[in-house]
Amino acid sequence: MVYLILGLVLFLGVHSVRIVADDWRSRTMARIGQGPWKGLFSVASLVGFVLIVWGFSQARMAPTQLWSPPAAMRQLAWLLTWLAFVLLVAAYVPGNHVKAWVHHPMVLAVKTWALGHLLANGNLAHVLLFGAFLAWAVLDFASARRRDRAGAVRYAPGRVLPTLVTLVLGSLAWAGFALWLHGRWIGIRVIG
Repeated sequence: MVYLILGLVLFLGVHSVRIVADDWRSRTMARIGQGPWKGLFSVASLVGFVLIVWGFSQARMAPTQLWSPPAAMRQLAWLLTWLAFVLLVAAYVPGNHVKAWVHHPMVLAVKTWALGHLLANGNLAHVLLFGAFLAWAVLDFASARRRDRAGAVRYAPGRVLPTLVTLVLGSLAWAGFALWLHGRWIGIRVIG
C-alpha cells in the first residue's frame, strides 16, 4: 500500500501544481523554459504512475474489504465510465458541443471515471486510488473554472458533426476497453 500512496502523492502532486501554485509554476517555467519544465513534469508523472500501478497491483493481492457494493452499482459504473470515455474524447475533438458546454471535459472524465469505480468497488486499495483521483479532479475542475473566469475565457460553440464524432469514438473506445482491454490490462473482466 505504501507504493500506491507514494505514487498517488507524486502523480497527483505534480498535477496539482497549477491548482496550488500557479504563479510559482509560471515563474519556474519562464526561468527554466517550457521544454525542461515539461520534461521534469513528464518524468515525475511517469515515476508516480509506475508507483501507482505497482502499488495497486500489490494491494490487490491482499485486499482489505471495507464494504460490498450492491450489484446495481456495477451497471451504474458502466454508464459512468461510458460517459467518462465520451468526455475524454471530447477533450480532443475540436468543435464539439460537449467541450463547449463543460469547458474541461478531461477533468470531468477523471471525476466520472473515479466516481464510477468508487461506487462499484469496496476495498481499501480502490478507495485510495479512485478517491484520490476524484478529490484531485474536483479541486482541479474548480481551479480551471476560476482561471477561466479570471481570464474571461470564451469557448467556441459546438457543432453537430464533431459532437456525433465525439459520441461515436467515445462509445467505441468504451466498448473496446470494457469488453477486452480492461480484462487484459487490469485483470478484471468488466463485461462478459
